[in-house]
Amino acid sequence: MLDPDEFHEEYPPEKLEDELPEQPISSLRDIQHLYGRLYTLATAGGGEYAAYLTPDQANDLIGTEESLIVVRVDLSGEQPSLDSDNPVWVTQYSDDLVQQVAHCKYNAARGIDHSITHRSGRNSDPEKLARYACERLTKWVTDEDVQNVAEEHPDGDVIRGLAAVGDDESNLEQIRSAVQAELGGSTTALLTVQVRRKADADYEWPGDVTVFNEAMRARKLSKLVSKGQATNSAGQATDLINGERTRTVGTAEDPLNYFLGKQMEKFPGLDPDEAWRSHPISENGAVTLMNAEEFVDACSYRTFNADVYYLPYFLGRPTPEETYPLYSALYQVTQADDITPVQKFYDWFRKHQDDFEGRLRFYVAAVMKHQMSRFDVYGETLNGRLHYPTEVGKRHEQITDSWVFDEDHESNGDRTSPMPSYEEVALTDPSSPEHSLHEMVASGSYLYRTFPFTDDDTDAAVDDERIDVYVSILAGDPVPRSQLINAYVERLLDWDGEEVPQLLIASQFAQLCALENADLVTADNNTESTLIDGPNYVTMQPDTARTDGGTAALDRTDKLESFINQTDGLDNPERRGAFLLGILIGQIGTYQQGYHDRSTTVIDQYPIKSMTKTKVKRITQEVIDKDIVYSRESAKKGSNINSTMYREVTDGIVETMAEKDPEKWEISTDDLRFYYALGVTYGMNDRSPNKQDTEDSDADADNTTETNE
Repeated sequence: MLDPDEFHEEYPPEKLEDELPEQPISSLRDIQHLYGRLYTLATAGGGEYAAYLTPDQANDLIGTEESLIVVRVDLSGEQPSLDSDNPVWVTQYSDDLVQQVAHCKYNAARGIDHSITHRSGRNSDPEKLARYACERLTKWVTDEDVQNVAEEHPDGDVIRGLAAVGDDESNLEQIRSAVQAELGGSTTALLTVQVRRKADADYEWPGDVTVFNEAMRARKLSKLVSKGQATNSAGQATDLINGERTRTVGTAEDPLNYFLGKQMEKFPGLDPDEAWRSHPISENGAVTLMNAEEFVDACSYRTFNADVYYLPYFLGRPTPEETYPLYSALYQVTQADDITPVQKFYDWFRKHQDDFEGRLRFYVAAVMKHQMSRFDVYGETLNGRLHYPTEVGKRHEQITDSWVFDEDHESNGDRTSPMPSYEEVALTDPSSPEHSLHEMVASGSYLYRTFPFTDDDTDAAVDDERIDVYVSILAGDPVPRSQLINAYVERLLDWDGEEVPQLLIASQFAQLCALENADLVTADNNTESTLIDGPNYVTMQPDTARTDGGTAALDRTDKLESFINQTDGLDNPERRGAFLLGILIGQIGTYQQGYHDRSTTVIDQYPIKSMTKTKVKRITQEVIDKDIVYSRESAKKGSNINSTMYREVTDGIVETMAEKDPEKWEISTDDLRFYYALGVTYGMNDRSPNKQDTEDSDADADNTTETNE
């Protein structure tokens, strides 16, 4: 395959212009056809038969010894015969012979290649190679499609002459003996034929003999009309790709295996022989689609037990100016095996973004391959953009860099941040660089860290939330907020550890905020498509003013008020009530562990999975009662508490629940559990690391005491 510089040199703009489609890119088929055309140009070049050749199928043989075995047939005399001096020539396959051998691979375990040139199996012994050499004059020339071409073509005598040589057993024995004598042992090789049609003329390679090319073409096309249950799926129709009326085929292969005869459940009532009517592709177009395989496969990767395809293209009709960087990107992806295509395209995009003018798009699809020829597509779009995963990474970094996650942020003063962070947990770490977050989003690990696990040995399911949301993020399609919350809670309920998964909850919360800020989350109401505006913790600051005109560090009450005011989801009083109850349980549980050395605390008594709307009122009363008891106990020990330890929380709970009986709350159970879990995490993380619990700051002394975790 030509590298990008060689491609540009071989196809200057005026030449490339003639090779590009005249129609704008508007479908997956258009993208595949463009890829196939570029691959053909870069490997087999132009010409009438280039799309039918598969030169890359023998690239590994170039430059190796005994890699090309040539049977020479002299057709210049009265009777066709083997070359008298050198009936078999064993040589080295080289770059300058690629076009001349005109190889066309047929991917069948026991079949022969479409072309008269055939590739052997790996390390075949001389006896087997001798048989393959003989089959050039027996099996290939007697193929029905080849014979049909010979009958109609003016050079049909060439094929008939080869068949005549193959009919003579003495000739075959001579070939077998010569092959075994010439070879030094087992090898992998191409086997082909040269013919001499005029006395004293040079021997001609298959690529120079038109009837060989026509026969090769006929053999390959025959597979496009008789695949699977179809016997002759072809007819006159309008080509889906170029819009011209022509002979079309209905069972054309393509790298994604769409529209195959075995996928009849996707097309109820489909008659495979009539498939050319529902999905008409011209013969040349069908072959070009097949040639897209190298680029299409390179632009795919495995995640969530499915194959994700990420195919770049430019809006509108392809131009040479945009095709050069597109080819360069595709070529580079074929050379890279250590990162996903999305990550590679991101690096490429940063170097060329000024040239694209917003026209770069991606076809994105998640595909489950049940069998070799039966795939299911879980989601697809033509509107993928690099902007979307990049924006999510950027927004996530802003969230973790804010005072909500960064304990060293000036706004937090001598208090902990609302959410815990740990450098080993990237989705909570303020120091995680944007590019690494982008790579997580692009690769799928971003959701893998927060969404439910599935059995790695189980194929992806149609209702796999990870795939659905992942494709939506790559495509920039907003997802319902409830879909995210449901997935988060399912992951939390699967938690098998003894302690509250604080860092997992914090990761989920940061992700939710990032997706909201990237305009990728919609309101829960299915009848609405309103985007949710996420929190902006970067620009919002605590409300307490300093005497110098700046902003004071938060005390505990200020921190809670600021967090609630700046977190959009807590505008809902029911979510806020669940969140405050979680905080109180987190605080009381931490107090019990720190001051009473209890191994079982209220945190253990009221796990996430037990929280329901029918239990909220009872649990709230029990925990407030404990807060009162511990406050009195602390007061007897001399602490400066005027009422209860966590009055700012209990007052908020009482106020919220006075508005509406929790049993009549309208939020879902998953919503309740998620914000309850968020509250528990907040409460367990709410402390002043540099102070003892009974040594409160003046700002807290009037109504609170602080606790250690």
